[in-house]
Amino acid sequence: MIYLDNAATSFPKPPEVLEEMFETYSRMGVSPGRGSHDLAVRCEHYLQKVREEICDFFGGKSPDRVVFTSNSTDGLNTLILGLAEPGRHVVSTRLEHNSVLRPLYHLRDRGVIEFDLVGFNPEGFIDPRDIAERIRPSTGFVVLNHVSNVLGTIQPVAAVGRICRERGVPLVLDVSQSAGVVPIDMEAMKVDAVAFTGHKSLLGPTGIGGLVLREGLEVRPVRFGGSGGDSSNTRQPMDYPFRLEPGTANVLGIIGLSAAMRYVKREGIDTLHDREMALARALRDGLASLKGVKMYCAENLENHTGVITCNVDGLAPGDFAAILDGDFDIATRSGLHCAPLVHEDIGTSPRGAVRFSFGPFNKADDVSAVLFAVGEIARR
Repeated sequence: MIYLDNAATSFPKPPEVLEEMFETYSRMGVSPGRGSHDLAVRCEHYLQKVREEICDFFGGKSPDRVVFTSNSTDGLNTLILGLAEPGRHVVSTRLEHNSVLRPLYHLRDRGVIEFDLVGFNPEGFIDPRDIAERIRPSTGFVVLNHVSNVLGTIQPVAAVGRICRERGVPLVLDVSQSAGVVPIDMEAMKVDAVAFTGHKSLLGPTGIGGLVLREGLEVRPVRFGGSGGDSSNTRQPMDYPFRLEPGTANVLGIIGLSAAMRYVKREGIDTLHDREMALARALRDGLASLKGVKMYCAENLENHTGVITCNVDGLAPGDFAAILDGDFDIATRSGLHCAPLVHEDIGTSPRGAVRFSFGPFNKADDVSAVLFAVGEIARR
């Protein structure tokens, strides 16, 4: 199989990541901080070490402000619900994934908040000035997708961050698609919180992600439960990270995340990005030569990740992807990609499009196979 669905979940994983998960979990697969025995203490110390690694990876300041979640969706819900205040206003964009849109619409439907969504230009980028124009005195925070999961466009976060910092408005950044292939420095970009997942370009397992919070950003807990300490208190502890981390941590996932981040750092984020972009450019150039194939926001691949989204004239995206899979053994992702407003604005709603997304283990031969397959499909 030629796997080109890495924007959903990267596959395969580096073998050394899987080996470390098995080996370390075999020695230390217990509940961290849930007992005084040596193994529980050792596991808690290991998690603290991983918090330090994550903090360094994203340019944070305090490892205690690293919160483990099950994925970006979990983290974004924690942030949006924990920051939203009745009567306040939020600014976001039409590039967002449903992990942002659905919490916002949920809160608006309940009369808690109002929000504005900024559009994007024909190349797939927002204009930071549009964010500035929509910030009000009542704006509680801005939430922004770093990289579109449909278009692969890298948004001008640092410019937005400067605007938000000048206005005293926290900036929440969804780095689901960028972490691992685009450098992220919270301090330099003036970002107050990032939500990340481990299973995409960070090359870790599914079921693990997290938040990194700037000191001074206060997020109310939205879930409650055991924290391993202060058990006589029937209220959720307010110290970080435990105020946002009820329940037993996903130790196996955290081991995998740590191993995967070290793999990414050894390979080099820029190196991984350059490899994927070379393949994306080759695919874009080849698809442009085929009659009946339409690509979206791919004319200029500067400030992009390795994502190419397209359709074939006269063929439903679901059928296009099914033929690629069934006849050519090429795995892609079709439909609306959990980002319905993007598809509305590029004219592919309600059926969506087919997305090809590269990972570190794809080769030039994969591009040749895709071009042959799409050429055959278009001719049919």
